[in-house]
Amino acid sequence: MVILSNLNLENITSVENAFSTLVMPIQNGLTYLKNKLAGNDDFFTDINNLKTENEELKKQNAELEASLRELEVIKAENTTLKEYMKMTEKYSEYNTVPAYIINKNTSNLSSIIVINAGTRDGIGINMTVISEEGLVGHVISASETTAKVQTIIDPASTTSATISTSREGILLRGMLEENKTLKATYIPAEASLVQGDAVETSGMGGIYEKGIHIGTIKEIVNTKNITNRYAIIETAVDFDKIETVLVVKKDS
Repeated sequence: MVILSNLNLENITSVENAFSTLVMPIQNGLTYLKNKLAGNDDFFTDINNLKTENEELKKQNAELEASLRELEVIKAENTTLKEYMKMTEKYSEYNTVPAYIINKNTSNLSSIIVINAGTRDGIGINMTVISEEGLVGHVISASETTAKVQTIIDPASTTSATISTSREGILLRGMLEENKTLKATYIPAEASLVQGDAVETSGMGGIYEKGIHIGTIKEIVNTKNITNRYAIIETAVDFDKIETVLVVKKDS
């Protein structure tokens, strides 16, 4: 007790401070390392959890994409069925077979489309092919499951037609210009042509049914000889966008 009472407290404090200065950084480092290691354990646990969650999200995303594709297919099929229903109602006086276009072969020399209906569906040569907008063409060949259709814009195609207002007969030939024009010739000299007049099939020629809408008069070209004048007809059907058609079956 006498020794402790006579110790210089300032000296003890100095030694203590020196000891603290030496030891505390080590202690702090060990504590930091302990906390860091503990944190790393949590970090790696979180990484594993995130990987699991990521895989689950990828799986869910793939399932959603598959469902979306199925919905798009159903939507497209529904749209096609609605088009068929509208066309069938519009042409209820005809016995028709619905089909959709599976191939188009359009060049400067021809315009042929292929449809997914053939002889097993009752399709035969020279049957009229129509769309909701109007006349498309006629069947030129058929296999069991498909048929080739020569469109009215094919340069080799000719269509006997009538001007709806004057009932004058004219002859239409394919031009393949912009896929929407026909050339009207053999126009009677006394016929009065007006831009915008509708043109429809006459029923003559043995191929097309009578009264099917073809298009409208877009331009009238007069010549020195009135018998040589002609007109440009804009087709009702857009042959770049057409997808579904009806084939008119001939009465047996």
